[in-house]
Amino acid sequence: MGPVIPRFGLGTFRLKGQTVIDSATTALALGYRAIDTAQVYGNEAEIGQAIAESGVPRADVFLTTKIWTEHLGRDRFLPSLHESLEKLRTDHVDLLLIHWPSPGDAVPLEDYLGSLAEARAQGLTHHIGVSNFTVDLMRRALAILGPGALATNQVEVSPYLPNQAVTGFAREHGIVITSYMTLAYGKVLQEPVLRDIATAHGATPAQVALAWALRQGHAVIPSSTRRENLQSNLAAQELELDEDDMARIAALDRNERLVNPAGLAPQWD
Repeated sequence: MGPVIPRFGLGTFRLKGQTVIDSATTALALGYRAIDTAQVYGNEAEIGQAIAESGVPRADVFLTTKIWTEHLGRDRFLPSLHESLEKLRTDHVDLLLIHWPSPGDAVPLEDYLGSLAEARAQGLTHHIGVSNFTVDLMRRALAILGPGALATNQVEVSPYLPNQAVTGFAREHGIVITSYMTLAYGKVLQEPVLRDIATAHGATPAQVALAWALRQGHAVIPSSTRRENLQSNLAAQELELDEDDMARIAALDRNERLVNPAGLAPQWD
């Protein structure tokens, strides 16, 4: 993986109020230096507060947010980003993503990718990328923005959904995959194969799932509200799975997608 996207970060989906402040504060104290949020999460202000009060310099934190679908039009894109930056207490994010492709192509891809590039040109973000983009959408995005423009595609990847078409295309074109839902809402923690591998390595099933994603070159952004889990997840970076471990996990593929909101999701590969 290149130096642009940190391998390991804190996810904040579904965390709100004091809960997300505590999670981010603890994570930063433990050594996390990447935090992922989004406009629609409703927690940008709390994350901005946590970073500001953490004692960790803003320059040391890799901060990601995502533009929501209602803000993809040219009239709302940059104003909504400025609102996000104000909440986050910063003049830029390190990575700005399109959260979902515009449902039904209501806003043309060229329009909002153009706004994404404009945000970077204005210094409002250092890097740009997408989320929940299919192979076709990535191909179209590269045609619009040029090769090398997309730092990442943040997509659902878990042992039950390796998402091989998308991850394979991304790898071929130098786009880092950021894996979300790597633990499948915790379902993989009860998976006998992962539990067996974890026992063999003196690790946890969560660490095994995260190490599996990391070994493929993906970035991961697990979330937790508990200090011991935040610390344990971070240690997944030290776990080295062997080829047999990887093969056993590969056999768990059942194309089980957990994030598929009607009216929002594209036609998946």
